Amino acid sequence: MVEPLHIRMRNTIMSGDAACPGCPIPLGLKVVGAVFGNKVILVIPACCTSVVMGAWPGNGFNGSVIHVAFASAAAVASGIAEALEKRGIRDTQVIAWAGDGGTADIGMASLSGAAERNENFIYIMYDNEAYMNTGIQRSSSTPYGAWTTTTPVIGKREHKKDVARIMIAHGVPYVATASIAYPHDFEAKLRRAAKIRGFKFIHLHAPCPVGWRFDPGLTIKVAKLAVETGMWILYEYYEGRLRLSGPSRPYIDESKRKLIIEYLKLQGRFRRITDKEVLEIETYVKQAWDWVKKHM
Repeated sequence: MVEPLHIRMRNTIMSGDAACPGCPIPLGLKVVGAVFGNKVILVIPACCTSVVMGAWPGNGFNGSVIHVAFASAAAVASGIAEALEKRGIRDTQVIAWAGDGGTADIGMASLSGAAERNENFIYIMYDNEAYMNTGIQRSSSTPYGAWTTTTPVIGKREHKKDVARIMIAHGVPYVATASIAYPHDFEAKLRRAAKIRGFKFIHLHAPCPVGWRFDPGLTIKVAKLAVETGMWILYEYYEGRLRLSGPSRPYIDESKRKLIIEYLKLQGRFRRITDKEVLEIETYVKQAWDWVKKHM
């Protein structure tokens, strides 16, 4: 009998790690550990997780960890996956675990290359929507209107880069979105990805209390509100078809979504947002749902 997920999540991350209170990173990594145990090699570029894991010769994760340069996670994971293949090792999962800066910006070239070559590993982009480890600077994954230390007056003026859709355009075998607020959904997607040969990409929404300016006790609430307002849509794309995931299915009906302002008002990074900007975000969300409906 398989133990419940919350039991299997225990002891995958050592207590006393360097994560900030309310940090979503250990939550996501606990699900990864619950799925793969110690039969996993994490490739981690420069990011908050580099600090959370701790320094050599040990690490805070019950598995192997390789720290690499900011831009090279996908390239290094490609090499490791190929090496395991050549040695006939089939019981170890290679995962590139990178933030939005190391994925959507600095690591985009190596990510695209690995996707184009259809390398056999899982790439997880944990998305806290800014360069949190170096001071909350704007990334291309930062949403429209959000305050960062490099957009301090009027907030970011561009909408969030949709990396999952970029990966779909590469024609890879599997793409999914996930959220730290829905660990069972994340677990199911990891298990499906592990069974598929080739390049797999999972875009994991990961609210950051420090950078987003909300109380650390509200991490899960904020993450759930992203889904409940339709701001973050959970889906899988494989075999040429998009499948809406369970937590997001009710919200294909716009009348069932909570107001987007409920999500925004919990975050200090949107403290100065105007009614006009809220309307702009609502339009962006509607367009995202239109795309989902078109491809279902």
